[in-house]
Amino acid sequence: MVEPSSIWPALVVAALVTYFWRALGVMVSGRLDPNGPVFEWIGCVAYALLAGLTVRMIVLPIGPLQATDLGCRLVATGAAILAHRLTGNSIPAGVAAGVGVLAGLTAAGVRLWP
Repeated sequence: MVEPSSIWPALVVAALVTYFWRALGVMVSGRLDPNGPVFEWIGCVAYALLAGLTVRMIVLPIGPLQATDLGCRLVATGAAILAHRLTGNSIPAGVAAGVGVLAGLTAAGVRLWP
């Protein structure tokens, strides 16, 4: 059993490390231009990560999504993009369309990919 007194040094060190990085962020944030190249690069990296993870989830899924047909996932993705664009870039409409199409095709047992 771990003694409660031995946890305090680790807790103090963890707090100091956390607050050090927060303080450093506060000091640096005043010097960065939000419209500059650093923030533009960070935005590009964030979009690239999101796109990569989304494509991976569609093409090479894990978990319950793995039991669905690739063709059905691709059709559902197309339906989601189409609904998103037709509704003035509404994310809820795109998500609802994609989920609805995938659920419908899967429930009907449709196989679009060999």
